[in-house]
Amino acid sequence: MGYVAIKGGGEAIEGTKTVFDYLRTRQGDTAKPLDTDTIEHQLRLLHSRVISEGGVYHPRLASLAIKQAQGDTLEAAFVLRAYRSTQPRLVETPALNTENMRITRRISAAFKDIPGGQMLGATTDYHLRLMRMDLLDESPERFCAVAKEWFTKKTETDIPDSVIPDTFPKVLESLRNEGLLPSVDGTARNRDPFDITREPLIFPVPRSAALATMARAEQGSLLAIAYSNMRGYGDVHPTVAELRVGYLPVMLPHPITGELTEIGEVEITECEVVAMYEEQGSSSVAGGRMPGATEDEEGNDKPTFTLGYGACFGHNEVKAISMAILDRALQAGMKNGPRNPSEDPEFVLLHVDGIDSMGFCTHYKMPHYVTFQSDMDRLRTTQQKQNNKEQTI
Repeated sequence: MGYVAIKGGGEAIEGTKTVFDYLRTRQGDTAKPLDTDTIEHQLRLLHSRVISEGGVYHPRLASLAIKQAQGDTLEAAFVLRAYRSTQPRLVETPALNTENMRITRRISAAFKDIPGGQMLGATTDYHLRLMRMDLLDESPERFCAVAKEWFTKKTETDIPDSVIPDTFPKVLESLRNEGLLPSVDGTARNRDPFDITREPLIFPVPRSAALATMARAEQGSLLAIAYSNMRGYGDVHPTVAELRVGYLPVMLPHPITGELTEIGEVEITECEVVAMYEEQGSSSVAGGRMPGATEDEEGNDKPTFTLGYGACFGHNEVKAISMAILDRALQAGMKNGPRNPSEDPEFVLLHVDGIDSMGFCTHYKMPHYVTFQSDMDRLRTTQQKQNNKEQTI
C-alpha cells in the first residue's frame, strides 16, 4: 500500500469544529449556555487549576477557556497560555511580600497554636466523601437560600472587625528567630528571578527557574513525582509549617510619584514545609556553606531544619504542597547529586508542564503516513530476508 493523498481535508477539519460545538448544545431547547461567572464561582477549583497552569491571572478569560474547551483543563490552560503569548508586557512588579495576604484559609500541621490562630476556611478536608444526592435536583430557590443562610449564621457568630488582624505573621518566623531555620539570604532575595517565558531552561538552572516552572506546571504531574518522593524514592518527609490561601495585593510604582501603589489583588495558594534538618558539617562544601545551614556564635555550622516552598495562582492546595516537597527534593539533588528522579532538576522540570506534555502526546494523532510507510517497508524487507535465509538453510 503506497502513500495516498487525502482529498477534502479542509472540509473535514471544518466539520470537526461544527460537531464539537454541536455537542456543547445538544441538551435541547431548554438548555442554557454556561456564563463565565457561573464557571468562575461554581467550578472555582477547576477554574483555579486552569488559571495556575495557564500562567495568566485573568478570571474571566479562564472561564471562557474552560467553556471553549468543554471542561478539558489542559486544553483550557493551553488556550489561556496561547492568549498570554499575544499580549505585550508593559511593566513588572517588584517582589511581593506574602505576609500582606488577605487570608481566607490558613493552617499549620506543625503547631496547634500559631500566631493569629488557625483558620480552616473553605475545605473538604474534614468532610465524609459521600455523594450529595440533594444536588441532583437543586432548585434555584434552594441555591439562593444557601448564601442567605451563610450570612445569617455569620451575623449571629460575627467577630468584631477590631479583633481580626489585617495580616497574619508567618509561622516560620518563630523558628527562624530561635535559630532552628537558616537565616534569609539577602543576596538571593535581591537577585532578579529567572524568566521562564523569555529564557530557555539550560541546566543547571537557579532555584527561581525551578519554582517558576512548577508554579504553572500541571497539578497531576507535580503530585505524581512528589508522591514518588513521599513513598520512598527520595528523602523528604515534610511537615506543613503553614498553608495559606488568600488574596495578595499587587503593587506597582506610581507613574508620577514612583511610590508603590496597590493596583489590585490575585488569589494565590502558598505552602511552606519543614523537612529533616541538616547535620553539622554536612553542608560544608568547597567555597563555603551550602544554603540550609547556619552558623553559631563561634562561626561553626549548626544543624537547622530545611525548607521547601510552593506558591501558585488560585486555590490549589495539593499543587502547592507537591511543589514545596519537590522544591526541597530538588535542593537536595542539586546539593548532593540526584539519587532519585524527584531530585533530578532536568527530569522534573522538563516533564511537569502539562501543555508541553499534552502537545507531544496529541501530536501522535496527527498524520504520520510517510514515516509509517517507511517502517512497514523496512519490516517487510527484514521478514523477506529472514524467509530467504531459512529457505537457504
